[in-house]
Amino acid sequence: MSYRETLKAAGNAAGFTLSEKQLDQFTRYAEMLLETNKSLNLTAITDPEEVAVKHMVDSLLVYDPERFHNHTIVDVGTGAGFPGLPLKIYDPGMRVTLIDSLRKRLNFLEQVVKDLGLGQVRCTHARAEDAGKDPALREKFDVAVARAVAALPVLAEYCLPLVRVGGLFYAMKGSHYQEEVDAAHHAVEVLGGKITEVRPVQLPGLTDQRAIITIEKVRPTPKQYPRKAGTAVKKPL
Repeated sequence: MSYRETLKAAGNAAGFTLSEKQLDQFTRYAEMLLETNKSLNLTAITDPEEVAVKHMVDSLLVYDPERFHNHTIVDVGTGAGFPGLPLKIYDPGMRVTLIDSLRKRLNFLEQVVKDLGLGQVRCTHARAEDAGKDPALREKFDVAVARAVAALPVLAEYCLPLVRVGGLFYAMKGSHYQEEVDAAHHAVEVLGGKITEVRPVQLPGLTDQRAIITIEKVRPTPKQYPRKAGTAVKKPL
């Protein structure tokens, strides 16, 4: 099957019906990704059909219309734009901020946003620890999403400071998700969060285990978090 056919079939199997316009946008995104990847390391997955399933459809698995539509979303450590850009293509009504520490990746994402005609997408060059201290970003988002950026106790310190009280942080995790959840309870509590759901998900045609961890922001994050760059990794909460 072609990339487009694979994307359409896998999207349907996962419960996401994609319009012709969305299929066009997803196709152009993949073309730009694989072309730019020749000179800038964006993805280890280079087979177009694998890109369709393991990047594009995988990014959509976190989507919840009640929580995402017409809300402010921040994608922390977005890399090549996952999951933030596929979510935006699927639901143009959300306002998305993509945060990454590498300027070259953001240049690529800005080009994709322009090429696909996506509005209300902001690309922000920052380390997650610095973003969480920025008054323009701290506790300003309804939802934070992150996909395989770091271990959950570390990821919580990157993401929860950006989420408003009453908002949600979704961590998209691979096969060792339960161990990460067990290790993260203390960090999440210290940072003002509460783990409310661990939802196993499966990608069409794949057998590997993965899950989406939902963490609700129940009180403000204490001022000392996030700690300065590198500390969360060296000394996780």
